[in-house]
Amino acid sequence: MASKSLYVGNLPYDVTEQDLRTLFEPWGPVAETRLIASRGFGFVEVPVEKSADAITAMNGKEYKGRALVVNEARPRSERSPFRDRDGGGGRPGGGGPPRSGSGRPGGGGQRKGRRDRGDRGPRW
Repeated sequence: MASKSLYVGNLPYDVTEQDLRTLFEPWGPVAETRLIASRGFGFVEVPVEKSADAITAMNGKEYKGRALVVNEARPRSERSPFRDRDGGGGRPGGGGPPRSGSGRPGGGGQRKGRRDRGDRGPRW
């Protein structure tokens, strides 16, 4: 039996793969579940014939106090172009040569050992 992968988002962080399987079993045998619990989403593979019904029934359904987001999973190659940018973070700038010294305002450079005070003598 052919299956279709569905994206399930806005999951509670304490959900298990068994919970996810149980949620989608009314639409046929669940072939596979993949849970990214630390990110609050996962994927469920349900029979192709029942996938549209599962999406309609589960999208927006409240589960453990959260409204689920369910839609057809996109192949990895179709993901948003924002992930392909250099620099990351979504902010302009970044990159460039490293700053000299310690990177602190006012200079600094290499920090010398506590005992090396040059020819100034001890601090006390």
